Amino acid sequence: MQKLIFPAILVILVMSILIVSCQKEAGSNNNQSARLKVYLTDAPASYDAVLIDVKDVQINLTNDSASGWRSLSNVATGTYNLLDLVNGNDTLLADSDVPNGGAISQVRLILGTNNYVVVNGIMINLTTPSAQQSGLKINVHQRLDSGLLYNLVLDFDAARSIVKTGNNRYILKPVIRANFELTAGRIKGIVTPDSVTTSVLAIQGIDTAGTFTDSHGAYLIGGLHAGTYSLLFIPGDTSFVNEQRNGINVSPGTITVADTVHLHH
Repeated sequence: MQKLIFPAILVILVMSILIVSCQKEAGSNNNQSARLKVYLTDAPASYDAVLIDVKDVQINLTNDSASGWRSLSNVATGTYNLLDLVNGNDTLLADSDVPNGGAISQVRLILGTNNYVVVNGIMINLTTPSAQQSGLKINVHQRLDSGLLYNLVLDFDAARSIVKTGNNRYILKPVIRANFELTAGRIKGIVTPDSVTTSVLAIQGIDTAGTFTDSHGAYLIGGLHAGTYSLLFIPGDTSFVNEQRNGINVSPGTITVADTVHLHH
């Protein structure tokens, strides 16, 4: 009987060590950070350039929109020309760990005062109301699970964000859409002839996203909610007529390839 006691104690001791080890490992996983990357892209606008002064990117992990804001780390502050960020081109604004993950309720982009629009080669200061400098709050409602990477795309609609007043002043009132790549869909396609730069708009109800074609006539519109869209093609050369395609279906996390569009005079 005594010969059986020692092996039994040994088994119990080993099992205890394994249980404690698993508990520590589980606790370690719960404390892991989620990783969040924030990208900036643009919808088309009929200006030579739209320059915005990015000072900070913040997220809110609480339900209190007045407080609970925290700045992301590694924010690439500086001046960005929104019109360079079309046709799927974007720029990385922040690459930050979010300790213990959590649910993001809102995100906001903090702008400085050095914002400009270039019209016919002339750089004009964009008046930025103080309320806009404090950051436009955008609802996102996305849970970040520990140990995973999330890509958040901020689509800055330059055309709708700039308001021209009667005294030839320009006011910046940012209109920004926010979508996580995991849940957002995209539409891509080709427009011919590729010698014509064409504005491409994806329309769903009153919601609009868009881009320009590149030198090969290609376009890519991202950050789209699931649903059915109409595509409106507006050639930069007015000798061509506008084209429209309806019934473009978009699913979460996928790319819908639209039929090639041929412009006509």
